[in-house]
Amino acid sequence: MSINATLIGQMITFALLVWFTMKYVWPPLFDSLEERKKKIADGLAAAEKGQEEMQLAEKKAKSVLKEAKEQSSEIVNLAQKRANEIVEESKEIAKKEGERMIQAAQAQIEQEMQQAKEGLRQEVAALAVSVAEQILNAEVDKAKHQDIISKVSNQLG
Repeated sequence: MSINATLIGQMITFALLVWFTMKYVWPPLFDSLEERKKKIADGLAAAEKGQEEMQLAEKKAKSVLKEAKEQSSEIVNLAQKRANEIVEESKEIAKKEGERMIQAAQAQIEQEMQQAKEGLRQEVAALAVSVAEQILNAEVDKAKHQDIISKVSNQLG
């Protein structure tokens, strides 16, 4: 193996290339690789943090959903209770209204009965007056009076 100027020149060129590469190419390349490594690590950490936050959010969502179901159940129960109260109030009002209508009907029947009795009393009085007039105007004859009385009796009955 002979060492000549070409080999020395190549060695110097190679050394310069190594020096130039180590001085100007590798640092930005390593910085870029470090930066990329850091970004990937940050991304993985963010992904893990995101998963943890997602799990927390799911737990919170389940908790909120459970609370909402409980509230809706409570609201439904209150609505049913209020509906039952309204039904009971309506029944009570209807019962009172029915009783009031029965009392009004009974009062009206009583009033009509009184009017009928009064009308009947007036008719009887008119018939009695009519019978008395006929008796007083006719001759005193027992058979004839009996005939008039039977006519009036038939009119009444």
